[in-house]
Amino acid sequence: MDILKGLITVIYVINCVVIIILTLMQSKDDEGASSSVVGGSSSSSFYEKNKGRTKEGMLKKWTIILGIVFIILTIILGILYML
Repeated sequence: MDILKGLITVIYVINCVVIIILTLMQSKDDEGASSSVVGGSSSSSFYEKNKGRTKEGMLKKWTIILGIVFIILTIILGILYML
C-alpha cells in the first residue's frame, strides 16, 4: 500500500508542476462582456471555428484535462491516506 501511495504522490506532484507551467504559458483573455458589445464579435469567423487547434486552444484543453486528473488524484490520495 505504501508503494501505491508513493507512486500516486509522485504522479500528483508532476501533475501539479505541469499545471503550473501550462497556466503560466497561457495568455490573458481580455474578452469580457464589454468587449463583445463594443467589438461586435461574430462566432462564425475562421478563427472561432478553429480556436481549439491553435496553441492557446491546446494549452487550454490540456490545462482542463490535467485539472480533472488533479481532482481525481486528490480524491484517491485522500482515500488512501484515510486507510
